[in-house]
Amino acid sequence: MLDIKYIREHADEIKQAAKNKNIKVDIDGLLKLDDRRRGLLQEIDDLRAQRNELAKTAKQGKPSAEQISKGKELKEGVARIEAELNAVEEQYEDIMVKVPTIPSKDVPVGKDDSENVEIYREGEPTKFDFEPKSHMEIARDLDLFDLERGAKVAGYRGYYVKNEAVSLQMALMLFALEKLIGKGFTPMIPPTLVKEFALFGSGYFSGRKFDPEVDEIYKIANEEVEADGKKNKEDKFLVGTAEPSLLAYFAGETLEEKNLPIKVCGFSQCYRSEIGSYGKDTKGLYRVHEFMKVEQVCVSRADFEESNKLHLEMVEISKELHRELGLPFRVLQICTGDMSAGKYKMFDLEAWMPSRNGWGETGSASNFGDWQARRLNVKYKTADGQKKVVHMLNNTALPSIRPMIAILENFQQADGSVVVPEVLRKFMPGNIDRIARK
Repeated sequence: MLDIKYIREHADEIKQAAKNKNIKVDIDGLLKLDDRRRGLLQEIDDLRAQRNELAKTAKQGKPSAEQISKGKELKEGVARIEAELNAVEEQYEDIMVKVPTIPSKDVPVGKDDSENVEIYREGEPTKFDFEPKSHMEIARDLDLFDLERGAKVAGYRGYYVKNEAVSLQMALMLFALEKLIGKGFTPMIPPTLVKEFALFGSGYFSGRKFDPEVDEIYKIANEEVEADGKKNKEDKFLVGTAEPSLLAYFAGETLEEKNLPIKVCGFSQCYRSEIGSYGKDTKGLYRVHEFMKVEQVCVSRADFEESNKLHLEMVEISKELHRELGLPFRVLQICTGDMSAGKYKMFDLEAWMPSRNGWGETGSASNFGDWQARRLNVKYKTADGQKKVVHMLNNTALPSIRPMIAILENFQQADGSVVVPEVLRKFMPGNIDRIARK
């Protein structure tokens, strides 16, 4: 969410940003609502001031019939204007949450993901001197996944991870955590069941409230019993990444400038309904409803030079992780049409996946500027006592499933075995260097 004063001063730029991001938002209508909102607030203040003055006069003696009538008239006037104000503010907030951040000047303008720009590549598509298998064929031969029983128990896109794949998945998570801790990130295991404000604040709702037709989030239907035995009917949701929980950790707080930037990383289970991807990637494990992930989050001063530097540092960590795993990978700079409303700049990392005969996304890094922080009310106090809104950034270190797909497919051998990347072997039971048919 942006500051209304900033929106007013940069209306034309924001309209262009909305156009470039394929976002429909009525900026002129918003500014008119803001004018009306401020006018109504002034009217209420004026009427309340009159009521207060009338009350003072009435205290000097028994109020006259005229004073009583006037007091009633003022009270009804305040109630009437407050009702109108509530309606105006409802419309105002509905538009405000859709107003996009103006992207960085170096973000490519494009209509959709087909116009994202490759800015870096390391390694080339893997070549084989035998007929390579897909990750599902490898998993079947080595007994690593079970989708049939997964679907039986969990439904569409359900799966079981088995045998050495369990160790490989956990090795990926431990490898990412070890790397990030070594880079100065504070590790956390955050809640995955969160209140509504955490998801709204981080921008995971398309509007002010959860929309089950659009938002790829699981809502928990059952009520919660508090310590005093009372039922809590507040909505709870499962997160699709540790990002909302990590950002909400700082919600409503004023941090000290001397403690910035703050770097945290979170390991969590992730849940995504994938309602917007019906019919896509229906075979295999590329698109699933739940997986594990290690996420990076940074909180910085309100300085794009500083937050952009942190953004690139996080991308470099992801590149380092892919490099050490030995995976061919590339970095894309995301164009305006493939960026959500709040993002200032965004990069994706993709690893080569032979069965797709193409690149598959394994991570995403975003700088939101102060867009998320305004929703979550996170500020910092400068050395001279000013209060400013922080910048917030996030990046995938490693998810569990897609890098595992890339490892199984890129490191498969002619005899059907799979070589374990050297950096993961110390996390594997017995330090095994290969997964082979039993």
